[in-house]
Amino acid sequence: MSSVGYRQLWSADPSGWRAAGVAWVGLTEPVERRAGELRAAGGRLRGGWSGGAATAADVRLVDLRGELTSVVPALIEVDQVLAELAGRLTVAKAQLADAVTQAEAAGLVVDRSGGVHVDPARARSTERDGLAAARVAAALRDALDGAGAADRVAADRLDELARAAGTGWMSPPPPGRPALDAAPTLVHAWWSGLTPAQRRWLVGHEPALVGRWDGVPVAARDQANRLQLGVWREELLSERRALLSRVPPGPLASVRLRGVAGRLAGLDALTGRLAAGGEPRAYLLGLDPAGEGRVVMALGDPDRAERVLTYVPGMTAGLDDAPGELGRAARVLDRCAALGPGERSAAVLWLGYDAPDFLTEAASAGQARDAGPALHRFQEGLRATHEGPPARQTVLGHSYGSLVVGVAAREHGLAADALVFVGSPGVGASHAAELGVPPGEVWASSAPDDVIRAARSTDELGHRALLGAAPLAAVLGWPDRTGHELWFGHDPSDPGFGGRVFDSGRGGHAGYWDPGNPALDGMARVVLGR
Repeated sequence: MSSVGYRQLWSADPSGWRAAGVAWVGLTEPVERRAGELRAAGGRLRGGWSGGAATAADVRLVDLRGELTSVVPALIEVDQVLAELAGRLTVAKAQLADAVTQAEAAGLVVDRSGGVHVDPARARSTERDGLAAARVAAALRDALDGAGAADRVAADRLDELARAAGTGWMSPPPPGRPALDAAPTLVHAWWSGLTPAQRRWLVGHEPALVGRWDGVPVAARDQANRLQLGVWREELLSERRALLSRVPPGPLASVRLRGVAGRLAGLDALTGRLAAGGEPRAYLLGLDPAGEGRVVMALGDPDRAERVLTYVPGMTAGLDDAPGELGRAARVLDRCAALGPGERSAAVLWLGYDAPDFLTEAASAGQARDAGPALHRFQEGLRATHEGPPARQTVLGHSYGSLVVGVAAREHGLAADALVFVGSPGVGASHAAELGVPPGEVWASSAPDDVIRAARSTDELGHRALLGAAPLAAVLGWPDRTGHELWFGHDPSDPGFGGRVFDSGRGGHAGYWDPGNPALDGMARVVLGR
């Protein structure tokens, strides 16, 4: 029996739980500030005090600082628990509302306790009414059972946190950990064999390792990576100070300074999204500020979602524009919520590779091949850490990102149920059958005004216009292609490729996510399995 009643669920406010989680995670700032004050106080004491008492005081200050900082992952975990509760209650309320709508359409009434009856205004009931009432009652039970399960899971996790706080918060794990690039299934098996205290020790003492480990659950990676945000920001500030110290800076240093400023702005925007909460909750699964910057961030918890999208962006993507790329993933997720309000979906921005910045780089598949093993491991990790029945996994590539997805699928295999390519220059394959996903689950869309279409050898006018506007396009060898060949193989949006095509409105190479574009609904329907 469900522990949540009809009236309870109807009046429940998921946003209140979400706000409570944000308040808990907001305590990390004053905790970290106080830890910094203790560090500074210890430095002052060491500078002017010596002897046995001074040594004892210094040890105590270090211990106090350690106790304070050890609380931070727990504050993040409370936010995760309450955000997950809010998300599951939102889904349950949507299911409840849908059941009530079904009842009204069938001429039935749902009373204040959740009972389903024929509308007394009707003269008599029929066998069809009885069947409809049974369907509505079953839908109501499903909604209430989902809410009850969510409530119990949240209560158990919070209870475990409270008990841990008083009975040994952290303890070092035994030796013999897997390598960073070990198979995610091996990593997950090892992680599952640790005690909660040992896992928390790893998160608190080795966040740089835990945050990058495919096969470690999403929640632990998020906790570890949030602990690293200040470190990454300091790395960028140090890079900027080093460039500013050069007098005169010179043109190359000026270009690099603009790059650092862009990465700082991107990092700050992502940090703001993490701190502000928002719906759905964001999970930081990886970040590297070096070079152009890399980031992996999820909206919603992929370990507990029924539908998971992994979005791989294309040329010029980096830390500077990661917030915009995350916005594209969010728009697909919003459409999933609108089309399937009773389903739990999550979306991941996977910018875990060095995307090309120039046409000369994009002319080569080298960077896509380099990215293949990492994308393969990431998807394997999502499969390994997922809780409950397997989620439907969809991997979407845009522009050069579609080549990354195609090469990874063909050369390494992807733990995916569907592949989607939009604005593709080719996916490194001549037929959908080479990509290793179920028949009928390779999808593509190409806008009628996407510049990619001009790469087809059958479009001579497009060739001339494109080559006239961008002479560097000649390095791509487009004039030498035949039939429906693009830069990197058969056009996946051509029926001859063997995939399935969905419509796109006009919006150019970047308009697939524009509001009202049918491609946006197409992507969401593939994610939902519709």
